[in-house]
Amino acid sequence: MISKRPLWLLAAPVIFLLLWSAGFGMAKLGLQHAQPLTLLALRYVSVLLVLIPVALVVRPPLPRTWRAAADVAVVGFLIQVVYFGLCYVAFKSGVSASAVSIIVCLQPILVALTAPWLVGEQVSTKGWIGLALGLVGAAVVILARSKVEAESPFGLICTALALLGITGGTLYEKRFGVTHHPVTANLIQYAVGAVFTLPLALATESLQIQWSPQFIWVMAYLVIGNSLLAMTLLLAMIRAGEVSRVSALFYLVPPLSALFAWPLLGEVMPPLGWLGMALAAAGVAMASRKG
Repeated sequence: MISKRPLWLLAAPVIFLLLWSAGFGMAKLGLQHAQPLTLLALRYVSVLLVLIPVALVVRPPLPRTWRAAADVAVVGFLIQVVYFGLCYVAFKSGVSASAVSIIVCLQPILVALTAPWLVGEQVSTKGWIGLALGLVGAAVVILARSKVEAESPFGLICTALALLGITGGTLYEKRFGVTHHPVTANLIQYAVGAVFTLPLALATESLQIQWSPQFIWVMAYLVIGNSLLAMTLLLAMIRAGEVSRVSALFYLVPPLSALFAWPLLGEVMPPLGWLGMALAAAGVAMASRKG
């Protein structure tokens, strides 16, 4: 008897990809008004201001042990602090969006290479072909949109470390994560994000923010769409499916980010970019399908 997947799980990849991919363009808009760590600290504090009243009303169950709470906190640190923090710093230090996208797009390959040893998942031959096809498609989109010029060495190091952060967070969540109420998990993870980014912003940045209607709209999206909804869907998909299949979705992030950058930032998608999007989509379909 074949068990049917719940409806939310079928829709989750599409919703997640749209929310996560648009977040890159929105973050670039936000960085026009605030420095990277200041933007992140404000984002995480704003998320907590939304979640705390919800938690007081809903009263979600807390982790039963300190170890369970620590596991949630580790994932929050790797994704919210290491991944997002270093990506934002890389953008601000002069690394192009193309270079960041290409490096971060290696995440599915790292996950596929380490998953058999860390979480006991094997990648099939069709899965490897799909991963390779997705990587080629994403690279075609990025290179078609703009040429990769000389980049800041410091920024490239930050981007590589950000790649390790999102990879480590994905694998750690699959191996040690257990099902928690989404309000509880998000509350812990964004509290960790605020605890680390706020002191760093105070120590290294001026905390100046250029408030405007556009910035308020950007912050609303980053808080609700990118932080609360997208992160909740990502953690739920990791727990419900094989981690390598979920990670393959990240191949569609650079193409979709390029698509969202068209109306948000005025970056036009070249014709060759559409071919790359088709290749990336075909690769994700192969890597995500069970044999």
